[in-house]
Amino acid sequence: MEVFKSEFIKSSSSYKDCPKNPIPEYAFVGRSNVGKSSLLNMLVNNKKLSKTSSKPGKTKLINHFMINQKFFLVDLPGYGWAKSSKSDREKWLKMTKSYLRKSSKLSLVFQLIDSRIEPQSSDIDFTLFLGMNKIPLSIIFTKIDKIKKNIVEKNIDLYKKELLKKWKKLPEIFITSSKKKIGRKRILTYISEINNSILK
Repeated sequence: MEVFKSEFIKSSSSYKDCPKNPIPEYAFVGRSNVGKSSLLNMLVNNKKLSKTSSKPGKTKLINHFMINQKFFLVDLPGYGWAKSSKSDREKWLKMTKSYLRKSSKLSLVFQLIDSRIEPQSSDIDFTLFLGMNKIPLSIIFTKIDKIKKNIVEKNIDLYKKELLKKWKKLPEIFITSSKKKIGRKRILTYISEINNSILK
């Protein structure tokens, strides 16, 4: 799939305020500073679409971006640590989980995991939350260009083992580098295949 048009549509503080356009939505979520905005920009080939920051906690609202007039990519606030108050972090997490549970147009959630580190409880807990709520999920490991290949493989394998303690079958898994555009074609193809099946 080629991305020929990508545009910011709206920021919302509640799932109730999200765009009413009935097209499918593909949401991106992960720990603060995992690289969500960079990944979104890489996927649509537009460095200015989603604002990036080296400071954790940049995304504070539900951000909708329309792609090719066919579907939305949705950038959700990060969970876990950020340079913000505990009350703000709890508010963002509540907003994110409400959207994920109640959005009628949500087709898939991509949970982003930092490939440079071993499994974190905040990531595992969020994956389990998605599974318990029967929310369609795929996992994206980010920043694979930052460390050696064997460490990436080790950390991914550790995460799989943690999930298999609770899951019978692992979700679809992608590995990416926003800087080197690794994983771009595979993710876009995956979204396109799902979208085509929905819109038939």
